[in-house]
Amino acid sequence: MKFTHLHVHTQFSLLDGSAKIKELVPRAKELGMDALAITDHGAMYGVIEFYKTCKANGIKPIIGCEVYVAPGSRFDREVVKGENRYYHLVLLAKNNEGYHNLCKIVTRGYTEGYYYKPRVDMEVLEQYHEGIIALSACLAGEIATDLRQEQYEKAKEAALRHLAIFGEGNYYLEMQDHGIADQRTVNMGVMRLSKETGIPMVVTNDSHYINKEDWEAHDILLCIQTGKTVNDEDRMRYEKGQFYLKSPEEMEALFPYAKEALENTNKIAEMCNVDIVFGERKLPKYDVPDGYDSFSYLKMLCEKEVVNRYPEVTEEISNRLQYELDMIRQMGFVDYFLIVWDFVNFAKKQGIPVGPGRGSAAGSIVSYCLHITDVEPIHDGLLFERFLNPERVSMPDIDIDFCVNRRQEVIDYVVEKYGKDKVVQIVTFGTMAAKMCVRDVGRAMALPYSVCDKVAKAIPNRIPGVKLVTLAKSLEVSPDLKEMYENDPEIKKLYDMAMKLEGLQRHTGVHPAGVIIGQKPIEEYVPLARSVDGNIVCQYEKDPVEELGLLKMDFLALRNLTVIQDALDRIEETHGVKLDLSKLDRNDPAVFELLSAGKTEGVFQLESAGMKSFMKQLKPKNLDEVVAGISLYRPGPMDFIPKYLANREHPEQVVYDVPQLERILKSTYGCMVYQEQVMQIVMELAGYSMGRSDLVRRAMAKKKADVMDKERQYFVYGNEELHVPGCVKRGIPEAVANKIFDDMVDFANYAFNKSHASAYAVVTYQTAYLKIYYPAEYMAALISSVRENTAKMSSYIQTCKSMGIKILPPDINKGSGDFFVDGDGIRFGLSGLKSIGDGVTEVIHQEVVANGPFTSLEDFVGRLSGKEANKRTIESFILAGAFDSFGYNRHQMMIAYPAVLEQAAKDKKNSMSGQLSLMDFLGEEEKSDFRVKYPDVAEYDKDDLLAKEKEILGIYVSGHPLDDDLDILEEYTTAKSTDFIVNTEELADGEVDAAAFDQQDQLVDKAGYTIGGMLTEITKKTTRNGDEMAFLTVEDMFGTVEVVVFARDYRANKERLVKDTKLLIKGNASIDERGGKLLFSRMTTFDELRRNQAAAGKELWIRFAGMQLYINQEVQLLGILKRHAGQTAVKIAIQPPKTEEQQPGVKVKQLADSYRVLPDEALLAELKQLYGGENVILVDKKGR
Repeated sequence: MKFTHLHVHTQFSLLDGSAKIKELVPRAKELGMDALAITDHGAMYGVIEFYKTCKANGIKPIIGCEVYVAPGSRFDREVVKGENRYYHLVLLAKNNEGYHNLCKIVTRGYTEGYYYKPRVDMEVLEQYHEGIIALSACLAGEIATDLRQEQYEKAKEAALRHLAIFGEGNYYLEMQDHGIADQRTVNMGVMRLSKETGIPMVVTNDSHYINKEDWEAHDILLCIQTGKTVNDEDRMRYEKGQFYLKSPEEMEALFPYAKEALENTNKIAEMCNVDIVFGERKLPKYDVPDGYDSFSYLKMLCEKEVVNRYPEVTEEISNRLQYELDMIRQMGFVDYFLIVWDFVNFAKKQGIPVGPGRGSAAGSIVSYCLHITDVEPIHDGLLFERFLNPERVSMPDIDIDFCVNRRQEVIDYVVEKYGKDKVVQIVTFGTMAAKMCVRDVGRAMALPYSVCDKVAKAIPNRIPGVKLVTLAKSLEVSPDLKEMYENDPEIKKLYDMAMKLEGLQRHTGVHPAGVIIGQKPIEEYVPLARSVDGNIVCQYEKDPVEELGLLKMDFLALRNLTVIQDALDRIEETHGVKLDLSKLDRNDPAVFELLSAGKTEGVFQLESAGMKSFMKQLKPKNLDEVVAGISLYRPGPMDFIPKYLANREHPEQVVYDVPQLERILKSTYGCMVYQEQVMQIVMELAGYSMGRSDLVRRAMAKKKADVMDKERQYFVYGNEELHVPGCVKRGIPEAVANKIFDDMVDFANYAFNKSHASAYAVVTYQTAYLKIYYPAEYMAALISSVRENTAKMSSYIQTCKSMGIKILPPDINKGSGDFFVDGDGIRFGLSGLKSIGDGVTEVIHQEVVANGPFTSLEDFVGRLSGKEANKRTIESFILAGAFDSFGYNRHQMMIAYPAVLEQAAKDKKNSMSGQLSLMDFLGEEEKSDFRVKYPDVAEYDKDDLLAKEKEILGIYVSGHPLDDDLDILEEYTTAKSTDFIVNTEELADGEVDAAAFDQQDQLVDKAGYTIGGMLTEITKKTTRNGDEMAFLTVEDMFGTVEVVVFARDYRANKERLVKDTKLLIKGNASIDERGGKLLFSRMTTFDELRRNQAAAGKELWIRFAGMQLYINQEVQLLGILKRHAGQTAVKIAIQPPKTEEQQPGVKVKQLADSYRVLPDEALLAELKQLYGGENVILVDKKGR
């Protein structure tokens, strides 16, 4: 018999369903089904993927949702507790009207009824019931709950209420049988209800996973959801392993008494016919001024601005502009450009920094004329067709970068202009990625942490040539992982369970940049949800949104734009210069000298160690070479760097396969670097159209083998139907054409978008320019931008010091904000003090502005209230250095301030009571005798002073405890603390972070490294065997590293591991997705190293009167030397009495290196006592 599953949960029932759509639908097909429903809990996240997968497999998709229904109003909060807090109800869309109504019902659950779950109520169901079929749901449905609670009449009342809402033929009583006793009770009640009311029944199986054997993985998933382990008795579980996609035969065997209910599944499936239309554009209209239509207004704007953009509007420029305008009109994107122009124009008028462009939109002269981009496309050889062409099916993208701090203002403007209901953000999903999935599954299985950690660490972070590291792929490439999997049954089970759950959606988030703008309210097109932070988001991800024809804009936040604007404001304030970076000469030799020297800390895109090294090799002479460098420094193209550099040095040696290639590849010295070059090659050599060349480029990039095989034929031999003449007809030999095509295929997968690289290179140039000509202002802005990242802040402070810029502590009389320029240095602003609120610093700043600087601690306390001048704030200001200008050291002020506060309190008390004190009768000179006396004590020692400063400021400012040890760090360390940090900054789609590809910056798991710094914390732990081990925190110039010292090494070095010791530690890196640590191998303190360095330059001479005397004492001597091991060589002089050194008869013997010593006072005293002071001599190697 036929059967249709109408109650099915997929991976989008987050952490509750484990059925992956791409596996679920083929399984339904395999079971002989021709229709299948999706009914995830409370949401429609997976609808589009489900719909497309069903269509691809020849199965009818039935769109539905298992909604949560509030017992009363959706606006009520906690009227009812327990299992009656909300009920389940399955809704299925009969037709397109039903689909749109279902979207609205689900939306209301999030936007109006969310309380623990997205709840709807009878009012919503009544309002949007048209085109919808309802099923009474599982044991959590209202009917089933009433029947379980033996409230038959109440169940009957609820059933009739549902029937009244959805109408005859559109409401069914649901029966399920998973072997649960309650279900038998409910099913009996349902049959009675059906008989008495005439409401038809339907059979479902509440599927949550695909195959019967998947029950265990699903059970683990539920444990992950609830934070339990499989061993916990009191936890959520789906009993009996029956919640899978059963065959028609299995369903018939379960319900032999309900033939009609079984057949009703097919009847319902036949009634459900939803057609989702893709590619039908739903672009909003831009309101243009009277007298214009959209196109004439766009054309007017472009023609008005082209004369401002170009000193001379040549025929080439005019033709390109007209061509682009015609194409934009032909493809229906006129309003799209106007909408983007409008909000970019708003941002620029409001002084909100906007990026020079990104992505392929930088290849458009219309974008350039509208000031959407600031990259001139003709000069840079950028192709409009890479952005927009009639053969491109997908929507184009104009992504805009805005200042981090003010991006929201632009979004708010768009919301206000088009309406709150027409502008929403886009949902994203966090998924169970390989390493974290293993950890989650292991935790749920109650396996020891060490086992899960070992397996997770064996999974590689990256696999060459693989975009996404998966558990299956990792098993293929990691020998350690394979060995564990094959030889340890416990690990095999862990891994098998993790592979079943890997990739499942775990939680929702909000796309960092994507915004949808619609013609109508967005809920008319797609269901909406409310994010954790309260924003309304579309329930479909960005790709389905675009496929549905909705306009998606990316409002990206680029921190560097904020830094640049901040620097420009500081420059204007300090120097009175108002810079316009868009008018910079982009051929300044000083900029390229900076880049060529690799001094690119703080320069956009060029900060990583590998990129610095590459810039030193590249030595760019112009911006084009910077663009090429940015594009080459990525996986894949990096292999071409040696060829690029060699060809640049010897351009005369470059050989082109055909002369036509020279014009295309000459600027990159015969190397394919850009996607645009691939497009130009197929156009120039084989006669492809612009649009078709972009299709070929995209097929190559996505490695579509079948498409590439066809295109090879067209490229070499042509295709008359497509109007492609081909290379052979154009005189290019077949073998040469095939070779060129092979070269393109090899490179196209990695080729970079030149439009994007060119736009971002502008920001690179601007940041480098500011660093050269306004270093203090730029670095102050840069440090302020990373205030929440201590490691980066510390790194930039070290950069400042290397540039000769002083970093100054806070000053109570100067500045309340972040870092700011003060003279020839950068001063830490008062708001940077950890324990001081912005309100306090603002009051202080206003007091200084109104009444002048504070002159003393007494003056500060006297002029401010107890909120600003109290024990906590004063201690913070003293230790941070904010009171250094008062003329006393910090130690003195820390001792004296309690007396100052006490005296001020007395004075204020007397003043308030109207009493006169003795001080009121004294002159200024006499008053000084009664003021608080500051003790005559020295300042704190340097390390103590800096430690207290760091405690208040979070970083070292006026110095660093390791300042005197930079020589050791430079010579002996091979890794720094920042190398152990995983980059967690989110990148927008398409954004390239060079550091992410920088192999030189990535520590290799299990490889050996040496770190150096100060031991700031020791945490001891007792192992299972009762041994002591330790976790160390070692601080270097940039941050901290955790070092794990296992029991044996800890025993051997316990006495040397003392807090605040400066040391070098060698060990093996332990790297995973959360970051890294060092596993201790051996250590040397800085003091030991310096003593050894000093000792290595000396020799210890010991003289004996004869050989026999030496032989008699040799064993004793060697034992003493062994106890004082070090780096100083020991020489034995055998000199008979009255014979001068180096005269005939003197024998000299240098002892083996194993007897080198540390010649400290203890050793010298012992040797002199045994052999006589005149016979023990310590000299340097030069004989002094």
